[in-house]
Amino acid sequence: MSESELISACIKNDKAAQKELFEHYYGSLAAIALRYSKNRQQADDIIHKGFSHLFSHLAHFDAQGGKPLKDWLKREFATFTVNHIKSIRGEYYVASTVRVTDHKQSTYDLFLDSDVIDYAHVDFDTLVKSLQQLVPAQRLVFNLYVVDGFSFSEISGLLETSEQTIKANLEKGRFNLQKNIEKNIKALKNESV
Repeated sequence: MSESELISACIKNDKAAQKELFEHYYGSLAAIALRYSKNRQQADDIIHKGFSHLFSHLAHFDAQGGKPLKDWLKREFATFTVNHIKSIRGEYYVASTVRVTDHKQSTYDLFLDSDVIDYAHVDFDTLVKSLQQLVPAQRLVFNLYVVDGFSFSEISGLLETSEQTIKANLEKGRFNLQKNIEKNIKALKNESV
């Protein structure tokens, strides 16, 4: 079945087509759910509800727009995930009292100056565990900006907060993620001794 036939069948509620789409994209969308959630249970809930959301919004995919289905699904799923986490009472907050200094040379690349741990080779499980240990606002902002490529203005609109607050949460998230990775790697080394 071609991609356009698969989309048409899914829109028509064809269960076999929906199963095919689910099986084809489950891995990449489950990885998104794990990165954004606080634990596997929350990720499983997001996956279940997220695919339901995707199937009901698949008619909004415009193949003529030039964006591949895979990219549309990932972006739509990430947006759904953020909105789902925001809707969990008591789970989500953005620290709006935090201020970031405006440095012209400030970058948001991950761990530019680290010489202790090779962060480019951190295994997936350690990275996910370290991301899940971030407070929700930092976890969401970090994933949206660093991993999924949303702009500050897009994140600001999605999270309904100022770009200044987004930048502050990103800086704190980067710092805390680095500390979480270091702590989790040390814990792994101690377990293997």
